[in-house]
Amino acid sequence: MQSINHRVRTLLRRIPLLDRWLIVELISPLLFAVAAFTVVSLSVGVMFELVRKIVESGLPVLIAVQVLLQRLPSFLVISFPMATLMATLLAYSRLSANSELTALRSVGVTATRMILPALALSLVMSSLTFVFNDVVVPRSNRSAEITLRRALGKSIATEKGDNIVYSRFGSIQQPDGSTGKGLVQLFYASKFRDGTMTGVTVLDFSRMGFTQMLVAESANWNEREAKWEFLNGQILTLTPSGSTTSADFVRYLYPLSAAPIRIAKLPKDANNMTVAEALQAEQLLLNAGDIKEARRLQVRIQEKFTLPMACLVFGLIGASLGAKPNSRTSRSQGFGISVVLILVYYVLSFSFSSLGVKGTLTPVLAAWSPVLISLAGGGFLLRQASR
Repeated sequence: MQSINHRVRTLLRRIPLLDRWLIVELISPLLFAVAAFTVVSLSVGVMFELVRKIVESGLPVLIAVQVLLQRLPSFLVISFPMATLMATLLAYSRLSANSELTALRSVGVTATRMILPALALSLVMSSLTFVFNDVVVPRSNRSAEITLRRALGKSIATEKGDNIVYSRFGSIQQPDGSTGKGLVQLFYASKFRDGTMTGVTVLDFSRMGFTQMLVAESANWNEREAKWEFLNGQILTLTPSGSTTSADFVRYLYPLSAAPIRIAKLPKDANNMTVAEALQAEQLLLNAGDIKEARRLQVRIQEKFTLPMACLVFGLIGASLGAKPNSRTSRSQGFGISVVLILVYYVLSFSFSSLGVKGTLTPVLAAWSPVLISLAGGGFLLRQASR
């Protein structure tokens, strides 16, 4: 233990005194801002909902507290970038108002050198945000859902999902024998529990003019046959002439890939997926030929990296604004300015995200453009502060 403490002290002594002083000045407002934004977002996002469930559904208070703690990481991820902005803005504004930054300028310290500790702290917050968002949040959100459903008396399964939809695009045989591209199969199941799909409907359009509909009570993936095994159902076929044929079955093997069951095991919301899970889901969608949904997921994957980068963006903007000569910002003013800047950034982010989902911009450009634009704006503010 003494050896570790000695190494830590040695490492800290290697950090220049100026940087240590500024980092200490940043820590207090950062902790205050994280607490403030987390409480506000928790109250709006989940606390009111849990209170309603306590009153209306009889949810035990201890379970509600447990769910609240399990949902906490997802709100911390939202708070980290906002807190970085407010902390840097407040800390540097206070130092500027106390003429401490003026004293540093008088001995030749530039504004760029002054905000380096803020940028270093912002990079640490970016790393922390990424780890939380990719490792902690997906698991904690799933745990919160399971805890809440179990407490309310709803069925819980280790593998579960509702309203499973899988579409496969590929080659369609034309009446003249040629082939064209289009929707080949559409798979729907109302529920997925412990490896079994229930309330299953499959539409098959693989032959032009023919529409085949398969309806079954349940379906399982038959690993040995590498096909879906449908139980207790009916097959309806509509021919080009308009006639209809039907046949009932007890057991029917259907040649469709295991993609629906893999999709069912993934979270519905991309925000609750890890990067690895999101990449897996993207590949499934690409293999199915669903380009639109794959493109949407590609944008969301890039946003898993741009969300943490918001800490660096806000750190640069907040420190540059606060380091301006004669800057005087109180905590209430800092909170107000932070909210406005955050609103502007996220409106910009959502706008570019929509363009990426529509295909107007590439997923990379759609996700990273707000970051690059904001960094350019922060660089402009830093140049203003240097005058």
